[in-house]
Amino acid sequence: MRRRKFISLLGGAVAAWPLKAHPQQPTGIKRVGVLMGTAESDADQKALVSAFSQALADLDWKEGANIHIEYRWAAGDTSRLPVLAAELARLTPDAIFVQGTPATTALRRAAPTTPVVFVNVSDPVSTGLVSSLAHPGGNITGFTNYEFSMGGKWLEILKQVSPGVVRVAVIYNPDNPVMSGNLHSIEVAGPKLAVQVVARPCRKSEDFERAIGAWASEPNGGLLVLLDFLTLAHRDLIIALAARYRLSAGYALRVFAVNGGLFSYGVDAKDLFRRGAAYVSEILKGAKPANLPVQQPTKYELIINRKAANALGLNIPQTLLATADELIE
Repeated sequence: MRRRKFISLLGGAVAAWPLKAHPQQPTGIKRVGVLMGTAESDADQKALVSAFSQALADLDWKEGANIHIEYRWAAGDTSRLPVLAAELARLTPDAIFVQGTPATTALRRAAPTTPVVFVNVSDPVSTGLVSSLAHPGGNITGFTNYEFSMGGKWLEILKQVSPGVVRVAVIYNPDNPVMSGNLHSIEVAGPKLAVQVVARPCRKSEDFERAIGAWASEPNGGLLVLLDFLTLAHRDLIIALAARYRLSAGYALRVFAVNGGLFSYGVDAKDLFRRGAAYVSEILKGAKPANLPVQQPTKYELIINRKAANALGLNIPQTLLATADELIE
């Protein structure tokens, strides 16, 4: 065999080896992206994502068999959301599941044609994510967690739990566009309940420490913490600061009360993640987000932490205890 012919054959054989070593992925497998604003190390958030993947499995979408899920976690850092959203978009997934308004907004820009299902978005219409709740009209749909009027309800419960509170600081992330609507609802309810409401924007851990510490310098103060991936990521710090300064504080998600917060009033987060999985399943079967209406909560849960109340010397009315969905002793 001539040398030139031998080299040519050898080159062809070498080029073929990688194909044998790296077989192509089986066809028919759907790819789903998941974008979370919190940290992967957060046990509660991992449990929510597990509820999502389990709900998909219950709908016969099995990891490795007919579906592959790619996860991205921002760890409470707003600046990472556009980068992570772009990463998921480059994977050309069949659908993306996302939590919260800032992360959904990042996906709207990075993946304008990819089907997206959100949870924990308060007002998708005013933020431009959908055209209307009944007819989303684009590539995005999902499940809201509460209306802005909920802010007044949080303040009302705080006043019932801690009647001596006459000053309330609202802790929130100013970079989240829906926070202004929540804040306005609380400010409107303040005079009706004889409560002074003051906004306290926070973007990082030092802001929480500074805002809460300063608020505690005067008596009869309380806190309302608006739900956002930033406050969720820093919940242990916020709860600890409220306890240290002996401030009655209300939250919008059960995990805050479970971790030591005084009370929470809001949706069942796991239920939203399961329902979100059902929408993703419909999209993987061919449904269009534009034809899947945005769904609102049908039930809210009141969780009261009696241990936290006792530490603050509060005597919670029996009427309120009787209406609670869960009491943490």
